Amino acid sequence: MADPLPIPVFPLAGALLFPRAQLPLHIFEPRYRAMVRDALAGDRLIGMVQPRDQKEPPSLFETGCLGRIESVEELEDGRYNIVLSGLTRFRIARELETDTPYRRVEADRSGFSDHEEEEPLGIAQRAELEREARRYADALGYAVDWEAVSRLDDEMLVNGISQIAPLDVGSKQALLEAGAVRDRCELLVQFMQFQRMIPGGADGPETLQ
Repeated sequence: MADPLPIPVFPLAGALLFPRAQLPLHIFEPRYRAMVRDALAGDRLIGMVQPRDQKEPPSLFETGCLGRIESVEELEDGRYNIVLSGLTRFRIARELETDTPYRRVEADRSGFSDHEEEEPLGIAQRAELEREARRYADALGYAVDWEAVSRLDDEMLVNGISQIAPLDVGSKQALLEAGAVRDRCELLVQFMQFQRMIPGGADGPETLQ
């Protein structure tokens, strides 16, 4: 069992990171510039979590994903473009007192088997996912290279759609917490179907700040 790991966390609504997936981020707030600088000087680890509310500071969902800075571009004005590679999900054991401008937590990685290879989707489930993704993309007005999509493995496809789909924070969190890719796929199909059916439900992507 892995010991709790002290890490900085970046609370960002709608931004999901999954194990073996990547997440590009533009870092512009001074406190998160400091977080990136400190991470680059250390183990390059950052935990992505979603805020539960819009308070300052916001309360956090208990489950997030640990990422390592894979690539970084430092801009002249001090902003950063980074790419995080997902390592494993975690639960926040407790929030740590800190003198940094950003928040730090103890990350409990036990209970997640994210290092294990996922079982592939069944043929019917994969076909249903691709079919619903096409309908969903059409409803949103997205232009998609479906030939390239068909070449993605199941995990990359499910997690990629989960990352970019303009779903609400609660739905995004449910996808992150799903135990296996098959479970996440089932949820994702349900969420896309529901959003297509409600008036104005699939009229364009949310804007992340």
